[in-house]
Amino acid sequence: MSKLYLPKKWAWGIPLWILALAFLAPFAWMVSTALKADIDAYKIPMQWIPDPFQWDNFKTVLVGETSVLPAFGRSVFVAVLRVAGELLTATMAGYAFARMTFKGRDKLFLLYLATAIIPAQLLLVPRFIYFQQLGLYDTLWALILPGMFTVLGTFLMRQFFVAQPAEFAEAARMDGANEWQIFRRIYLPLATPVLSALGILAFVWSWNDYETPLVLISSPEHFTLPLGLTNFVDEQGAIAPGLTMAASVVSIVPVLLVFVLLQRRFIAAMTHTGIK
Repeated sequence: MSKLYLPKKWAWGIPLWILALAFLAPFAWMVSTALKADIDAYKIPMQWIPDPFQWDNFKTVLVGETSVLPAFGRSVFVAVLRVAGELLTATMAGYAFARMTFKGRDKLFLLYLATAIIPAQLLLVPRFIYFQQLGLYDTLWALILPGMFTVLGTFLMRQFFVAQPAEFAEAARMDGANEWQIFRRIYLPLATPVLSALGILAFVWSWNDYETPLVLISSPEHFTLPLGLTNFVDEQGAIAPGLTMAASVVSIVPVLLVFVLLQRRFIAAMTHTGIK
């Protein structure tokens, strides 16, 4: 009987490299188009290496009349406050649902979890009316406040706290610690990997959010970066591909930096919470 043939270890990586290249191709096209003149962006077959390089595209989107830097700053402001608010509320709510005992705790958590099935688009009109009545329409707070409370954040933190040994809290109570001290000094430091993962997810969602600002923001001086990308048009009013792609390259830099800096903690958090 002939031996079963098994490919060498390096052969298993070939399909993964093919998939990686397939996923990287759109990013390569974006960078290539960002360095081209608009007329060259429509050439067939595609010219992957620009000739000549149009570095002025980046100069225009950074310091030109339609610079993305103001929108960039507003997106940073919104993302930072949303992430900070979500980490605060999700951590405290997750701990309460996991470690504190009160009547109807589990039913309340399931009810809160059930709200995740409501499509986000269904909430846009009620939010529009609500923020308009509060005087927050067309302000950045209309984007920040809803992002501070998320079902996923609370769920992730609860799953983490449930998995931690209860003996930690019992030993701390015997030493005279109250609930706040147990949370802040024992369980919160252990939650750093999960907080990092949640921070990455919250930052990416906030940074890429186009739909919510489109409905709740009307003034160009309040546009966040996703809306600011629509400002680059040519003389005929059509989207200018070179400038738009240059602005898109600028827009993905913060997301890449956040993920590269926190990727190890992100993977560790997914392992802790049982999410693959």
